[in-house]
Amino acid sequence: MERNEQLERNAEETLDNINKKTGRNMPQAIATGAALVILILACLLISIDLFVALIVVFMILALWELRVDFATVGLHIPVIMLWVCSSVTLFATYYSPYHLEAAALCILMSLMLVSLAATAKLSFGNRLSLAVAGKLSQTEAGARLESSFNHDGGEQQHSRLSHVAVSILTVLYIPLLASCIVISLPGDHPVAHAIMLVFLPALSDTGGLFAGAWLGKHKLSPRISPKKSWEGLAGSMLFAMVGAFAVFFCTYDADVWATRWWVPIVAGVLVGAVGTFGDLCASMIKRDLGLKDMGHLLKGHGGVMDRVDSILMSAPFMCALLWVTGL
Repeated sequence: MERNEQLERNAEETLDNINKKTGRNMPQAIATGAALVILILACLLISIDLFVALIVVFMILALWELRVDFATVGLHIPVIMLWVCSSVTLFATYYSPYHLEAAALCILMSLMLVSLAATAKLSFGNRLSLAVAGKLSQTEAGARLESSFNHDGGEQQHSRLSHVAVSILTVLYIPLLASCIVISLPGDHPVAHAIMLVFLPALSDTGGLFAGAWLGKHKLSPRISPKKSWEGLAGSMLFAMVGAFAVFFCTYDADVWATRWWVPIVAGVLVGAVGTFGDLCASMIKRDLGLKDMGHLLKGHGGVMDRVDSILMSAPFMCALLWVTGL
């Protein structure tokens, strides 16, 4: 009995140490990750159209999280206009026979409409105020002190140009990068492309998480993200590379392997490096806003934005790689 209790205590201590090094609740993170994998694979197996709709749903949730995050410092983005423009952009990009042209036109129109809507601060009910209050109550005081904004308990006042600027940033960050995922879906291997665009960055994050937790000693960027290390970056690249080789093995024939055997290597390096850069960019935004997480919708992962930042940042590079190599 005493031995069992000692083993349980040792297991709890080990888990606590892992949670501290990774900055996450690992059991929750694993359970949430497994649920997301099942959901995405189910949509891909049923229909690519359903997968596109799932991307739109995640984008809508991510835009709401950004709405709340910016509102904590008094910045306003027109979330309803963003929802409408972003949904139209992704669906038009996918269903139009001219995918790239449709994406470019929709993004230009979105920039114009969102910029105009950002000049009018509209509020519907008290849902946003409640979300902001909940967000601030969950944020550590130390994180607030590191913010570049003055948190004195009152509402921050900004010029209309500031609201327009963050709204433009949001359009370029979410619908523009998400459209790169959709552009890659039409073709001979939509499921393989979707897996590479969505799961390779997630696999890269997993590799970086475990490599950093067990081997990480040399900090990558201590000021922006103290838990990231060069060992974690190497693990990210390695895991993404292995995943790319697995997708290629299950998708393409010997003729493709003979001429494009190097593509999984490039994909692994790209996803590992760019995905880590995307994580650092999100960390910079969080640090500047004085927040720990971008949201709270995904247990163990923070918010939707915390989960998809590396996916979004990797999307244009993977899209370009698939196009250049003719895959």
